[in-house]
Amino acid sequence: MRPLLDLLYNFRWVLEGEAARSSQAYFGGLTRLMNRHGLRAIINLRGENRDLGWWRYERRVCAALGARHFDTMLDSRKLPTRPMLMCLMQALEEAPRPFLLKCSGGNDRTGLAAALYLIHRDGWSVREAAQAQFADLAKKHQRWLKLFTAFALEDSRGQPLGAWIANDYEPERLAQWLKAQGHADSFERIFVAPTRSRWQL
Repeated sequence: MRPLLDLLYNFRWVLEGEAARSSQAYFGGLTRLMNRHGLRAIINLRGENRDLGWWRYERRVCAALGARHFDTMLDSRKLPTRPMLMCLMQALEEAPRPFLLKCSGGNDRTGLAAALYLIHRDGWSVREAAQAQFADLAKKHQRWLKLFTAFALEDSRGQPLGAWIANDYEPERLAQWLKAQGHADSFERIFVAPTRSRWQL
């Protein structure tokens, strides 16, 4: 049976002892979660939010534990730009192991980041296994997340994921591909700026 703390924060290993994923630690307990699993870094997928309490808390915990903290940005409803994905890939390269990928609920954005990490680490041969990182994306404008790796494999023509992102990825081409595949309603638009929920603290 999974420990209560792991259930509370939707904590799961992507690769045990190397990479994990979770939701936002809204209720405290981040120190205990990180100590329990020996986590040495957090890759925050919600972007830098200096004016919000959760972001400041996360940074304080990392500083107290001597852990690294990386701010990256993904939006579950909007297609990522090249700089957004390059920032994520850099964090995946630099983060001490084991690291934690986290967004708000630990499902959608963390699924994409985890899948990209596995493909970046082990190559395109693990793409089908990487797809297991995705939950059932029932929300209309989030379905592009699960489709992203199929587009990436096709568009990259087999070149390494990191090189493709750095040199060739274009969100406009992803949008066109999704529409051609009959998934025009799987995203809202290409990312321009974050949309902050009024419930954020």
